[in-house]
Amino acid sequence: MFSFIILVVGLVLLVKCADIFVDGSSNIAKAFGIPALIIGLTIVAFGTSAPEAAVSITAALKGSNEISIGNVVGSNICNSLLILGLCGLFKALKAKEEVKKRDFPYYLLSALVLFIIVSEYFLAGESIGYITRTNGLILLCFLGIYMVSLLSDVKRNQKNDNKEEKTKFRIKDLLSIILGIAGIIIGGQFVVNGATQIARNIGVSESVIALTIIAIGTSLPELVTSIVATKKGELDIAVGNVIGSNIFNILFILGTTSVITPLALNFQTYIDIIFMLVSSILVFLMLMKNNRIGNKKGLCMLAMYVVYTAYILCR
Repeated sequence: MFSFIILVVGLVLLVKCADIFVDGSSNIAKAFGIPALIIGLTIVAFGTSAPEAAVSITAALKGSNEISIGNVVGSNICNSLLILGLCGLFKALKAKEEVKKRDFPYYLLSALVLFIIVSEYFLAGESIGYITRTNGLILLCFLGIYMVSLLSDVKRNQKNDNKEEKTKFRIKDLLSIILGIAGIIIGGQFVVNGATQIARNIGVSESVIALTIIAIGTSLPELVTSIVATKKGELDIAVGNVIGSNIFNILFILGTTSVITPLALNFQTYIDIIFMLVSSILVFLMLMKNNRIGNKKGLCMLAMYVVYTAYILCR
């Protein structure tokens, strides 16, 4: 009963603080003339990925590699299929040219790099693969390149585009962002702790917990933030949040975690990484066609997520 109460409290915190966070981020973006898309890809994406970072780094330090890697891979699959799918049911999602030409391809590149890093072990016939400290530094370097690209585009947009709507900067909006991030992180931890305890009480394995309950739990900030942003018409934040979070999860979280301590993974986790890469490519192709994700595509993405979850539970 206590675990269930923690779970409910966490969900309430997530919903309320995500609403506050989206409002504050949107207002700050307008005050500085920064496109909402960039805010979604950076501040919102990194803030809502904080639960994944906390869980993966803590798990790695405790030697729970299955949770550390499974949390990131499961969260990215959840973000791509479940979150974008649900958002597509609320309102047809459209992507700006920057997302199609820069951000989504960069996410696919990040997933491909991760796939290549771990493939060398399994293609050589080994039963265990590793993400070494050197691999972690490579991932962090890719993150640095991506951030430089974003900042360059911000400067270019501010210099060439004077049509960006600006508002007065308010301390209240900055406090809203801080309060929102704090609430999202705390709420995410409450949800994960409550759900994990419930799962363990019924005898679910650590791997299943990482790929399902923990992955969904740590993705709840992205889920709530993206849905709230979609309902408010902030589609740039909704899409940018998901794509930015996925890039951040692979490059920063796995990069930082593996630099701290090398991560080992089994063949089942390798299959999950392949599914993450393939599903991301399919979502990208869906977005490229007609430049929108509506009801039909959203339902298709949700069906893919249900099939994947069933596969995890059956294996």
